[in-house]
Amino acid sequence: MSAVYPRLWRYALSLTGRRDWADDLVQTACMRALDKSDQFEPGTHLDRWLFRMTQRIWLNELRSRKVRTGGGLVPVEEIDLPDKTPGAETNILARDVLNKVNALPEAQRQSVVLVYVEGFSYKEAAEIMEIPIGTVMSRLAGARKRLSAQLADVQVDAK
Repeated sequence: MSAVYPRLWRYALSLTGRRDWADDLVQTACMRALDKSDQFEPGTHLDRWLFRMTQRIWLNELRSRKVRTGGGLVPVEEIDLPDKTPGAETNILARDVLNKVNALPEAQRQSVVLVYVEGFSYKEAAEIMEIPIGTVMSRLAGARKRLSAQLADVQVDAK
């Protein structure tokens, strides 16, 4: 569980966009996992089970708050990122990329984090989000297109 926790927290942060909400979400997911531990099938992937549970809890929270999709995100500068070892240039680039990823619509952002950050396959991400694999692929293609356009705009502005 301790190896999955940082990844689960990072995923929760990508869902909520706020550090305090991510803390609460992961805590709730861990408590729910303990309560429902008898439903976990030995030999399956604990991380996928926890990620799916976290997503369901967040969706229920959104429904209960009647929050619109993609709302409530904060700039990356306001998030205390745990890894402070890279150099200044790397941190600036990472912050810019994270800001662009955070600006994506929630569905695309969630797909990008699961596949490109957490390393899940398209199939695994589809299972976690409980959507068809084609939808994951479509969301990632849309995210890549949007990010490419933003990067092209930055390069044109720099000239």
